[in-house]
Amino acid sequence: MKSALVFIADGTEEVEALSPIDYLRRADVSVSVVSVGTSSRTVTMSRKVSVNADITLESYLSASSAGLPDAVVVPGGMPGASNIAASKSAVALLEEMYKAGKLVCAICASPALVLSKTSALEGKEWTCYPGMEGNAAAFASGYRSDRPFVHDGNVITGRGPGAAEEFSLEIVRTLCGQSVYEKIRKAALLR
Repeated sequence: MKSALVFIADGTEEVEALSPIDYLRRADVSVSVVSVGTSSRTVTMSRKVSVNADITLESYLSASSAGLPDAVVVPGGMPGASNIAASKSAVALLEEMYKAGKLVCAICASPALVLSKTSALEGKEWTCYPGMEGNAAAFASGYRSDRPFVHDGNVITGRGPGAAEEFSLEIVRTLCGQSVYEKIRKAALLR
């Protein structure tokens, strides 16, 4: 069974976190929702929705002996993306995942604010929320403003809340294959 982590922090954009959780679980991926930057599992999202994570990042790291998951997803939203970027443990795990060839996914502000702290954007095409790309100026040559999501190697990036479904389904397609992607797309009544 494939496995994935979805990071959440105070200020994370709801749809960018819950869409990948939902679609990955529909695809029978084992998803762990991980709170970052707090000792609590309860996170207050950007629109004041409280979400209970499965585990805190510190607990996950201290208990994790099974190796790396197949994917990690970093939603955006403000100040959620900044809160995740401030976590040295989260950034280190993302770097480790990227270097191990695991799938690293980020949407909205997170490609620019979080992935830019790793080597994941080096030599890659990527996208993010309009106006945030300046925060990742070192990787400006790869920035693409004209796509809802960009998949380059083991990195998937998305533009923002309106791209959350397409971004999430691309993660499903990559982890689980075209037939699972088609099954979920049809069941969800997506074009």
